[in-house]
Amino acid sequence: MSNQFAKGVFALTAVFFALFFLWPIAETVRGAFVGSDGRFTLDYIAEVFRNPLYLEGLWNSLRIGVFSTLLAALIAMPLAWMSDRFDFPGKPLLGALVLVPMIMPPFVGAIGVKQILGQQGALNAFLADLGILNPDAPIDWLGEGRIWGVVALIALNLYPIIYLNVLAALANVDPAMEEAAENLGCMGFRKFRKITLPLIMPGVFAGGTIVFIWSFTELGVPLMFDFTRVASVQIFHGIKDIGGNPFPFALVVVMLAATTLLYAASKLTLGRSSHAMMAKATSQGGPRDPGLAGRWLCAAVFTAVTLLAVLPHLGVVLVAFSSEWYQTILPSGWTLSHFEAALGHNLTLPSIQNSLKYAGLATLLDVVLGVAIAYVVVRTRLPGRQILDALAMMPLAVPGLVLAFGYLAMTQEGKIFEFLNPAVDPLIILVIAYSVRRLPYVVRSAAAGFQQTSVTLEEAAQNLGCPPLRTLRKITIPLIAANLLAGGLLAFSFAMLEVSDSLILAQKQQDFPITKAIYELYQLLGEGRFVASALGVWAMAFLATTILGASLILGKKLGAIFRA
Repeated sequence: MSNQFAKGVFALTAVFFALFFLWPIAETVRGAFVGSDGRFTLDYIAEVFRNPLYLEGLWNSLRIGVFSTLLAALIAMPLAWMSDRFDFPGKPLLGALVLVPMIMPPFVGAIGVKQILGQQGALNAFLADLGILNPDAPIDWLGEGRIWGVVALIALNLYPIIYLNVLAALANVDPAMEEAAENLGCMGFRKFRKITLPLIMPGVFAGGTIVFIWSFTELGVPLMFDFTRVASVQIFHGIKDIGGNPFPFALVVVMLAATTLLYAASKLTLGRSSHAMMAKATSQGGPRDPGLAGRWLCAAVFTAVTLLAVLPHLGVVLVAFSSEWYQTILPSGWTLSHFEAALGHNLTLPSIQNSLKYAGLATLLDVVLGVAIAYVVVRTRLPGRQILDALAMMPLAVPGLVLAFGYLAMTQEGKIFEFLNPAVDPLIILVIAYSVRRLPYVVRSAAAGFQQTSVTLEEAAQNLGCPPLRTLRKITIPLIAANLLAGGLLAFSFAMLEVSDSLILAQKQQDFPITKAIYELYQLLGEGRFVASALGVWAMAFLATTILGASLILGKKLGAIFRA
């Protein structure tokens, strides 16, 4: 590739990120620090920390983020350890089933969790049938404000991200270091704590950072649980008065500052521990036979976690097929009418068409940008290419809620991007929003393809006079097609079921994507939750197919996609 071409790609990408990543963040920051008189002020930020309502929202968001991350890590780390170190029956299948929680946005799973763990739900009915629980005094398993329900649901949805990162970290640990510790008498849990855990901490931090950022700023789950005392929900409710109320801006900035500090701390930690991830095996390693009891114990743990993780999904499916489900272990009646109602509702088919349009265009944009960025980063020695790579991965560290709010702020009346106002037509801004958030998936997938493919054929084509763009189209793209397919599938799937951008930016019914349609259907009295569940089942099936397809193509490299 010519240096001029690489510089052009760098410039175009930098402009795109400046306009649609940095600008919306800057607009949000401006709204938080500029008063009505146009002067700099800290009053809005100070008010956030003085107002008990905002403080409670931030505190609850922090609790959700911390406890969700800890619970996800407690689930993921033992699974990753067993998968890396032991052979057991059904290991390939059980390893693939770890991805199952990712086939549905957690906010849809909230419907199932409420049905199972609610005071009138299936668990209390089961305990009452056993005589353990007085049906007149049901247990509130979801906790005060349903916060523990939110934590459990988010953790069960996101633990695969930590699992994939820890598994990749364990694969890079030199077995000789552990063997040396054993020879010195360091065994069992002490060996893990002193040797293995420090070596895999980069993987733990990489996955844990993403899980915390996503859970700290999660909007959909608290909304579905009607948990309003959370900063993300307070921001969402403040959007309707975005032109005259500066405090949503201040809340967004506080959340952005918290996630940015965490991301920076994580990168510093990763930097100090980078040697651990670069270690190469110098001794015979690999999975070993843990014995008959150990094999079946590993299989049982994987199976139990998978069953626990699919409970929200199972709950949604059962709600979708049930005619009545109240204070019973299972639905008391079954029907297909909710699927008919979902397909026949005036929100459903337009929302599916809208999501296909938004996600399809966003994926196309991601593939073009992702290939260009990955090529410059991997194939050239252009100064600053690492900055380009870091910039492309930054959307993983910036909450979707922050960016969505920023897009809304930058398109208000009187702004330069007023012509993109989603209240008029959200097509362009939603495509951009979906694209920016999912670009890291394509960049990582394309970069992996370039690293696996020899540059010899490209150099030969260019030596024969083939222009860089034609070389890319005729030689390079076919060689990395599988990686692009995997990254594209992930980008398209997660864009189809995006929550924050959809809830905030899609404001007119005719423009609703599928996630906004599910939320609106759920708000309907009577049959709302049943019809919303039926639409959620379709979404589940779609995302399951695409994620499993991507995992088959990328294999263990899937973890790199979810690493900031």
